[in-house]
Amino acid sequence: MPAMHFYVTWPDGSEERCYSPSTVVTEFLKPGTAYTVTEFFTLSEKALREASNRVQRKYGFHCSSAMDQLAQIQEKAGFFQNAPDQRVTVTKIIPA
Repeated sequence: MPAMHFYVTWPDGSEERCYSPSTVVTEFLKPGTAYTVTEFFTLSEKALREASNRVQRKYGFHCSSAMDQLAQIQEKAGFFQNAPDQRVTVTKIIPA
């Protein structure tokens, strides 16, 4: 199961490298696309939960790294809760 890194730029200009244990992230997020903070969180949550489920189906346990990444995204997204229309840009998705 090839792990992936997806790189994002937050509305404040900060950049972050995020982790997914599966290529499924490419089905939800597209490089070069800007999402509202709410959209980005929702899509990331779907992607990372599915990635964790894929790990569970293959290895018999969920991926704690995917859930940790989701928690980090949720925390960062919380900084922008008063301006949910601001954009998060996915800059690239590459193999880890």
